[in-house]
Amino acid sequence: MVARAAILYALFLTSLQLLLTSHVSFAAGGKWNLLLPNVGISAMHMQLLHNDRVVMFDRTNFGPSNISLPNHKCRNNPEDAISKIDCTAHSIEYDVAANTIRPLTVQSNTWCSSGSVRPDGALVQTGGDRDGEFKARIFSPCNRGRCDWVEINNALAKRRWYATNHILPDGKQIIIGGRGQYSYEFFPKTTFPGVIAFPFLVQTNDTEENNLYPFTFLNTDGNLFIFANNRAILLDYTKNKVVKTFPAIPGGDPRNYPSTGSAVLLPLKNLEAARIDAEVLVCGGAPKGSYNLAFWKSVFVKALDTCARIKINDENPRWTVERMPRPRVMGDMTLLPNGDVLLINGGSYGSAAWELGRDPVFVPDLYHPEKPANRRFESLNPTTIPRMYHSAAVLLRDGRVLVGGSNPHAYYNFTGVLFPTELRLEAFSPVYLERGFASLRPQIQSPRSQTTIKYKMNLKLTFKVAGVVKGPVRVTMVSPSFTTHSFSMNQRLLVLDHVTFTRRGRSTNYEVQVKTPRSAIIAPPGYYMVFVVNENIPSEGIWVKLQ
Repeated sequence: MVARAAILYALFLTSLQLLLTSHVSFAAGGKWNLLLPNVGISAMHMQLLHNDRVVMFDRTNFGPSNISLPNHKCRNNPEDAISKIDCTAHSIEYDVAANTIRPLTVQSNTWCSSGSVRPDGALVQTGGDRDGEFKARIFSPCNRGRCDWVEINNALAKRRWYATNHILPDGKQIIIGGRGQYSYEFFPKTTFPGVIAFPFLVQTNDTEENNLYPFTFLNTDGNLFIFANNRAILLDYTKNKVVKTFPAIPGGDPRNYPSTGSAVLLPLKNLEAARIDAEVLVCGGAPKGSYNLAFWKSVFVKALDTCARIKINDENPRWTVERMPRPRVMGDMTLLPNGDVLLINGGSYGSAAWELGRDPVFVPDLYHPEKPANRRFESLNPTTIPRMYHSAAVLLRDGRVLVGGSNPHAYYNFTGVLFPTELRLEAFSPVYLERGFASLRPQIQSPRSQTTIKYKMNLKLTFKVAGVVKGPVRVTMVSPSFTTHSFSMNQRLLVLDHVTFTRRGRSTNYEVQVKTPRSAIIAPPGYYMVFVVNENIPSEGIWVKLQ
């Protein structure tokens, strides 16, 4: 009875918070749309591919899902403690244009895994739990609905669970850390099959871990910026050498799982400069000790309400701290085509892990990196769906943000719990998609989507704008991210340098020429979405393949 009363009281508080949030945010921007009421699985992991399909998956060992495998197929796994014979899917492919789903087959456990997209556009997912911890899985996109996961046994030298992947300039991916793994390795193992010890992960492992899913970004000098717990280093992964140690984040509170915050590499600009500035933004998380208090004593501490920002290429880098509009743990940070950062999902109290988060954050916040400090945040219209532990968000080519997931339970639980397993799929349309900006929105005429481009070339784009273009537009390139556990791996936005900008006579047609990135260190090879941005209003993107 006590437990039931606690759940009912928490539900009351959640409903009250939603009511109040909806009231105060009425005049805010952005729009939510429910795309599908049931996609069959909880979207714990998401990846947009260059055919405008999104691959999603959760895990195989917590019971049957709500979507069957096709053609009466079943997965037979005697080692599975829950479903030795399972005829349901734990991965799906979502078709953005058709708003439909297709079940996919994973044979082993993908729980809390990681991934990257190869330069050829195939998704490489690595690790997981139990029978999936040493495996890699390849999904090569197709348009006729016949492609599926292909699993590679013993692809990894160490078990990788809660690890981070990042695509490298040579097209391989590095896999860093994971529970109990203080090392990194590469996939595929064509040049170096071994494992490299990484003491930084030992140094950042506290009594709650707080260093899982380390925030990792490829810096413009070719080294990796790696943030774990409350501090960061710059790693020359080719020599296993730490080339720079950054000061600890002010306050010293952890930002990685399970005290889960999020992070982005802010848009890269002036790409022709000899030294390109790079800034990292880390937001949210939970105060030190939050996980233990929630797990052992059911005490749910208020989440962190700060962001910290650092210029990682400065000679003497220092963190600057900003206050968010609200506390947020387990939130996602998504780079939008115009360079703004969307903070979305998560809770206000507690930490990540099963049943340990409280008070959902329904309101997305927009961060404007170019505005003066303390004037960068804008609160947007709220959702009505709690997105707690195991939620995800990814940017789509049309500028919307796809939002799914939330399952803070060991199994699929739909009743008798504070936050039921969530199967609904939503899209959030940022303010720039509102009708009032239609006259400013560019429409790219050429090149066509799926164009191949080279490094160090002039890229010509023609576009139309119904209204008047007052000045030069921006052209941005965005790499689609692999998102799970509040971190979007491989997320990267580049503002391409202008060469020329012209209007074609008195028409509404324009032409802009920009310079593509000069090397794979600035932009690893692969598929990117390219947008034209006019007065902060982006076009729909086109896909390009950079090689």
